[in-house]
Amino acid sequence: MIPIDELKKIKLVCFDFDGVFTNNFVYVDQNGIESVRCFRSDGIGIERLKKTGIKIYIISTEKNPVVSQRAKKLNIPVMQGISDKGLAIKEICKELNLLPNQSMFIGNDINDISAFKSVRYPIGVADSFPEIDKYIINKTTKKGGEGAVREICDMILHAHEDMDAD
Repeated sequence: MIPIDELKKIKLVCFDFDGVFTNNFVYVDQNGIESVRCFRSDGIGIERLKKTGIKIYIISTEKNPVVSQRAKKLNIPVMQGISDKGLAIKEICKELNLLPNQSMFIGNDINDISAFKSVRYPIGVADSFPEIDKYIINKTTKKGGEGAVREICDMILHAHEDMDAD
């Protein structure tokens, strides 16, 4: 996927929510209440990656309480209602005093293209839409909502563990 020495340079990882943390399905009950299904082990990956000092954000086009709740549970910042995710990443980088070439974005659909263009490491999930293929450098082996987030976290974490062994 990405060489270990390149993974060691990552300081910021931003994730889309729908289709990355979820399987891109939404459940709507008779009262209009939405819910989604997330992969619980993604949370373990997030927690472990945070310990390396890497900053993690969720950036979502939609504004939805389920996104807020999941981010709160994972204790990571979330930006919602974002139409230009690339601009949001540039703002985050500026705030954190990081360069965009130290960042990664994981997404799944055409509303993620500006984010893919703004980072050095644009990644799609295994079941992402083919329209994004020309904007990403690779895809996860796991689908959104089925371990894609954990896969990314573990990949970066292992590179940092390798760095500690050097």
